[in-house]
Amino acid sequence: MEDKNIKINCSLQKLICFVAVILFFIKLITWYITSSISIFSDAMESITNIISGFIGLYSLHISSLPKDKNHPYGHGKIEFISTAIEGFLIFLVGIFILITTFIRVKQQDTVFLLRLDYGMFLMFFTAIINYCLGLFACKIGNKNGALTLIASGKHLQIDTYSTFGIVGGLILLNITKCIWIDSIISLIFSFIILYTGLKLLRYATAGIMDESDKKLLKKLSFYINERRDVHWIDLHRLKIIKYGSALHVDCHLTVPWFFNVKEANKEVRKLTKLTKDQFGNKVELSVHVDACKEYHCSSCFNSSCKMRKNSFQNKIIWTLDKTSYYNKNPRRKDLIFIKKNQYGI
Repeated sequence: MEDKNIKINCSLQKLICFVAVILFFIKLITWYITSSISIFSDAMESITNIISGFIGLYSLHISSLPKDKNHPYGHGKIEFISTAIEGFLIFLVGIFILITTFIRVKQQDTVFLLRLDYGMFLMFFTAIINYCLGLFACKIGNKNGALTLIASGKHLQIDTYSTFGIVGGLILLNITKCIWIDSIISLIFSFIILYTGLKLLRYATAGIMDESDKKLLKKLSFYINERRDVHWIDLHRLKIIKYGSALHVDCHLTVPWFFNVKEANKEVRKLTKLTKDQFGNKVELSVHVDACKEYHCSSCFNSSCKMRKNSFQNKIIWTLDKTSYYNKNPRRKDLIFIKKNQYGI
């Protein structure tokens, strides 16, 4: 099943590359017909679609390779590297468009725009194609857990919105006949491209540096908390490292102190299965087992425990702030507080 998904992902990425090349030439011809600097800007931005498409195709191939001796965590990090390259190229294109726009402003009196009706039609056509393909890429990417496809799909959708903006500007230009509107559209478009490039660079850097994904950690904490076993007394030092579409999860699980190795391992397997059921088989868990202490009794809701030292007081919800890595012992302060109240201290 996984091999089938990889083939689907690669086939769709090839289609994205092919369409990107066709649309680039359509935009280039449109610019040649109309002499519009805003259309030229959109055509230059399409170059990044082509480059990122082929980079994405290569990264999909590399990330699908199995783990080996030199890459024990797999090859998924290549997706962040490809995203960084894509972001850098987009940023360079934004700078180029910005410079070209300023040159056009100086030559404003010598420029004549022609056949804007053809330009509007052709640009609208490319926008519709990009949006449909981007929507389909995001759908398949989310289904198969392919970050590269999701990134490509979102990039195409952003390109669609920009193209619609250019079409709207051309309509206004055609009505008012004010040629400076063309330069303003191109200027706005260049800043959008610069922002997109910086945003992709920021995302790629976060992935390469293993920055904490709070949204994903929160989702995992909530999911485990809703389905926690009575023997899972505490969960802390929870970390997630992304390797493309694969996830490596580290955590500490507190179980009853009287459990033997076999019983503790059974709880780890249950936690592993629970996580894989939600996030797929590409999740790899590394669980450190801790033995419970006397102060845990106040929050342990296992009513059948015969070793209990204190009565159950309150079930502590496993939220992000209580399971995160930086809160090294999230339960201790809460439990000591409960214990003090119990004895009237």
